[in-house]
Amino acid sequence: MQATESDPAARYQRREDRTMLLLMAPALLVIVVLLVVPLAWLSWQSIYHDGFTLENYRRMFSGAYLETFLLTFKLSIIVTVITLVLGYPVAYFAASVSPKLSALVLGMVILPFWTSVLVRTYAWLVLLQRTGLVNKALIASGLIDRPVQLAYNQFGTIIAMVHILLPFMVLPLYSAMQKIPPNLSQAGASLGGSPLHVFMRVFLPLSMSGVFAGVTLVFVLCLGFYITPELMGGGKSIMVSMVVSRNVEIYNSWGAASAVSVVLLICVFAIFYAASRVVPLEKTLGAK
Repeated sequence: MQATESDPAARYQRREDRTMLLLMAPALLVIVVLLVVPLAWLSWQSIYHDGFTLENYRRMFSGAYLETFLLTFKLSIIVTVITLVLGYPVAYFAASVSPKLSALVLGMVILPFWTSVLVRTYAWLVLLQRTGLVNKALIASGLIDRPVQLAYNQFGTIIAMVHILLPFMVLPLYSAMQKIPPNLSQAGASLGGSPLHVFMRVFLPLSMSGVFAGVTLVFVLCLGFYITPELMGGGKSIMVSMVVSRNVEIYNSWGAASAVSVVLLICVFAIFYAASRVVPLEKTLGAK
């Protein structure tokens, strides 16, 4: 039997729905004002300049813009792979040891968050520049005769980005590994499996949700990185975010900057959508 207007349960449900809507109203207003409106304005600005035009999007297929997008994806892939290779053993160790030692390892992983990205990038400049500590140490040890160009190029950019983004890989991996029952590996070992065989057939497949989450998160963050490539690249590693900045600051071309931003945003949405087909989005974002 359908609920009538006099049904107490129906009245209570409507009253609770109105209360929840009122509670959500401030957050929804903030989202609309700070996210929806700017995105709509950005999209409109990319297609309208003294009339409707797609010229800003046609530039995306020109040599300079296309090379920038390819370089951005190339560096993002390299950084993502390196962080995965470095972060997986750290997360595995943190998930395998005692809770106290695990807390210590995770504390060391998140310790860089206490320092701004700008400070960490300048620290890498101090270490990697031609008169930096790394070159001085290599010369003092006799391994090289003259300073090596370690900064102001793609190599320095990759090193600094890996250092900054490594925690974003370790934490999703650790979260996924922590949920794997340890008795599964013990059962595999009791059945005669070698440690490598048990790891490849049992532990690794069960940790793939963390791998997908970490890879997605790091890759998306790489696509929008600005400060580190700007400082460490020395103008030789032009990424998409830098193109947006230069279109606004140097050329005062808000339409071109908006078009690049919209294309990058679409790429990010497409990546998240593809990843969500494999791993639920809440796991990728770190939700329980």
